[in-house]
Amino acid sequence: MLDVVVPVHDEEADLEQCVRRLDAHLRTLPFSYRITIAENASTDGTLDVAQRLAAQLPGVTVRVETEPGRGRALNRAWAASDAAVLVYMDVDLSTDLNALLPLVAPLISGHSDLAIGTRLAGSSRVVRGAKR
Repeated sequence: MLDVVVPVHDEEADLEQCVRRLDAHLRTLPFSYRITIAENASTDGTLDVAQRLAAQLPGVTVRVETEPGRGRALNRAWAASDAAVLVYMDVDLSTDLNALLPLVAPLISGHSDLAIGTRLAGSSRVVRGAKR
């Protein structure tokens, strides 16, 4: 199983669209998955949106962290996961979803133990949204 952890803090406006897009993409892949929304001490309606998504989409779960901190949220979500492969993605899905399968396939097959993707490589094409 692949567990994609998406840490969020005050992402009420963007969370639903992004998680639905990620879920639709993961459904096309040839292995099981889970999307874990790591709700990270938000002060807006992010938790409500996350819980609604978890109720509507079978592959989505929510972890609630009351202390802020992206690293803390990721570490706790990964420590609690039973998945064989752990992935981190920003809620804005700034990484091309088509890059996910080539990155995780060697992990799922057992060929590799670690894979790292970066937008800093010279051949990368980085497109940022208006929020950035």
